[in-house]
Amino acid sequence: MEDLCRSSLAFFSDQQLYYADVLCPSEVRARMEVAVLNFLRILNSPEPAISLLPLIDRRSSNTRVSSGLLTGVPWIFLSHSFCTRSLMKANAAKAFVRVWKVMELCFQILVEGKQVTQRELFYKLLCTSPDYFSSQLQVNKTIQDVVALLQCSRYSLGIIASSRGLEPGKEEIDCSTSSSGYAISGDLSLLDNLVMRTNARYIIVVEKHAIFQRLVEDRVFNQIPSIIITARGYPDIATRFLLHRMSRNFPELPILALVDWNPAGLAILCTFKFGSIGMGLEAYRYACNVKWLGLRGDDLALIPQESLTQLKPKDLQIAKSLMSSEILQENYREELQVMTQSGRRAEIEALYFNGYDYLGKYIAKKIVQADYI
Repeated sequence: MEDLCRSSLAFFSDQQLYYADVLCPSEVRARMEVAVLNFLRILNSPEPAISLLPLIDRRSSNTRVSSGLLTGVPWIFLSHSFCTRSLMKANAAKAFVRVWKVMELCFQILVEGKQVTQRELFYKLLCTSPDYFSSQLQVNKTIQDVVALLQCSRYSLGIIASSRGLEPGKEEIDCSTSSSGYAISGDLSLLDNLVMRTNARYIIVVEKHAIFQRLVEDRVFNQIPSIIITARGYPDIATRFLLHRMSRNFPELPILALVDWNPAGLAILCTFKFGSIGMGLEAYRYACNVKWLGLRGDDLALIPQESLTQLKPKDLQIAKSLMSSEILQENYREELQVMTQSGRRAEIEALYFNGYDYLGKYIAKKIVQADYI
């Protein structure tokens, strides 16, 4: 324990760390204890004061882009600029207390060897600290504050993604083309310990569950030897973790994304490909080298003009955010410019104009022609 405290004291003095470590419970508890000791030391000094909580700044202005040494694929990182939570500022006092409340609960969870979801944590805090927690968003932001303070992953704090029903105890997944699919568990340790095997040649990431169901019904994975995966919209941690595991287990398989032709679809692809600033210090984790299969501007010739709809204000807001990002590669930027200049958007379902069985043919043709970017 003494060695852990020493290493944690060294950690708190190092201002260059700007990512979330995956740590064992004893190391996380040691970092929490050092945070408390630092707070008490300042409070008990000859000139007592309420110390500030130094947190890595999670604003987009503090993001940096770093490329992998082997792949050259860029990832999003946070730089070492700091922000603070202070008990002495009226607008930050509650946020200051929330950090300690969440850290206290996480300490208890780690001592007991348990795991909880963010939703479970919210209801616990709602009952024990109703004056400080009234919404799930407050809990989610505070968890990110604790991650930023301790610079360890949410999983290291004992917090897991919501389960999607993978059978507990299942240790092996056959990702062959004969599989009809599996739900994705929120337990990252379960996903990490899965034994995977496949005879697929591609991994296809689908934006929508309805499209996923259509591809499964048509058994597209028999026509195109592929693993098909969906997060039902913006990807959660569990789906990103599983895709990242697949990319490591099967590095020879191209990962291809099928998303709507609109800024939100591109944002979903970019989350898989580069990471998400919304994950704070875990922004870079689980990024994969995903290629854009479709829909793209060239595909608009395959669908009637009547199926195109106007971009919504939210679309334009997302487009502006993507355009301002230095991580967006040039051919993606050009696609986004076509979207915004035309003021139109197209959904994958528009391809059904050519028949309900057309989607598999569309995917197969683009794969054969290596028509992805």
